[in-house]
Amino acid sequence: MAETLGSLVDKLTIKEIREFHLCQMIGTKDTKFGDKELKSKLAVLKRQKECLKQEIDDYVALALKVKISFKDEKLKLYNAPSDIGCIPRVKSLGEAVVGLANKNNELWHLEDEARRKDVGLGYVGGIKRKIDLTNQQRNDFIDKIDELFDRKIQKLK
Repeated sequence: MAETLGSLVDKLTIKEIREFHLCQMIGTKDTKFGDKELKSKLAVLKRQKECLKQEIDDYVALALKVKISFKDEKLKLYNAPSDIGCIPRVKSLGEAVVGLANKNNELWHLEDEARRKDVGLGYVGGIKRKIDLTNQQRNDFIDKIDELFDRKIQKLK
């Protein structure tokens, strides 16, 4: 399966974060882009968000209609097993979506930190380790969204 509800929500939360930062950049002189280019990028982003929202709605409608499993098994092998599944206990789809959004926001800031030019490679290496763990937690939240959604669909059978 190409997409799951979790992966679609993941994309939407990243676009929300990107929109926030684009809006912050408009009107500042602290960017390599001019306002016209930033506003153009913002317009594209808003169209992409609308398409993603529609895709999420269509996905949910299809899942409710056909009542089949919509989970996607992950086969990632690069993190230690002890790092997998280390997210707070989540009981609802809403909690999982908030957790995912928070992890994407955390990743955004960690990636900014890793791009700093005023720090040494040792510092960047430490940030990279944090990125790896946070990205695993992000994937765990995506999986949790899919699991909770699947459970809801299965109850409707």
